[in-house]
Amino acid sequence: MSCQISVKKEGNMKILANDGLAEEGVKALLNAGFIVITEKVEQTNLADYINEENVDIILVRSATKVRKELIDACSGIKLIGRGGVGMDNIDVEYAISKGIKVINTPAASSQSVAELVMAHLFGLCRFLHDSNREMPSKGISDFDALKKKYAKGIELRGKTIGIIGFGRIGQAVAKYALGIGMKVLAFDAKSMTKEIYLEFAESSPVKIPLSTVTFNEIITESDFISIHTPAQSGGLAVIGEKEISQMKNGVILINASRGGIIDEKALIAGLDSGKIAGAALDVFDNEPNPDPLLLKHPKISLTPHTGAATEEAQDRVSGELASLIIESFQEA
Repeated sequence: MSCQISVKKEGNMKILANDGLAEEGVKALLNAGFIVITEKVEQTNLADYINEENVDIILVRSATKVRKELIDACSGIKLIGRGGVGMDNIDVEYAISKGIKVINTPAASSQSVAELVMAHLFGLCRFLHDSNREMPSKGISDFDALKKKYAKGIELRGKTIGIIGFGRIGQAVAKYALGIGMKVLAFDAKSMTKEIYLEFAESSPVKIPLSTVTFNEIITESDFISIHTPAQSGGLAVIGEKEISQMKNGVILINASRGGIIDEKALIAGLDSGKIAGAALDVFDNEPNPDPLLLKHPKISLTPHTGAATEEAQDRVSGELASLIIESFQEA
């Protein structure tokens, strides 16, 4: 069903928010005189729709792809906006070479992704992902057996979490981990020392300086490893069979960054052997058709790429996108 909203002003620029846009952003754009279309157009029909509707600006999240072929087919596009951090689904350099402005919102969803990481960690340590599957069917007939099955939980406090990729999201994860008493090791392509500020209700922030360590230290010393890196050149994995073999026995891995950052076959092998105690995946190598072996594995906590899917994050994303668009065309 099409949803096209506009104000009555001749010559308005048209925006297609193909993966949705929160109300805050829609209102801001309408007030600035843009036409906003929130219809979801299938990828195969996208070029025709953009040309037929004379769309000037396309906004996407992670689902819609804006590749060279689409850019070449749609000469009227003036700006591409990505609601979120990664730009893997956009041919950014090619778009810029064609005179198209490309924007994103790298800071808007950091806290929401970090909270999902921590939710997965808490759940895995107490087997919530599995007990929530088993209790509805076996909670009456096998209550005592389930109680025994889930009796070996572990606490996060005092454990070491390794964070690979220490940008905004990695730093947000570090804040939560430090706040519950974990030791934090961080690796980034750039060596750095960051001042992490822990904020508590009705008290001044506490400043904690945190220096990055080597990749090898993360791999060999961490009880938990959370990955927050962009997609690698050539689709290479950051964590594969070699890295897993060097990890502590019973390590837990979390991937809320990009599918393929962890080699999924190596992950399953590590889980099956017991080398890896558990894993949390919010992203998958073959989205939106993940490997069924991952989806059915009893040691994996799963979410369907919802790291940034909170009302607060989407409000921030849409508000920031709207501001950037308005600034870009304020003289138009």
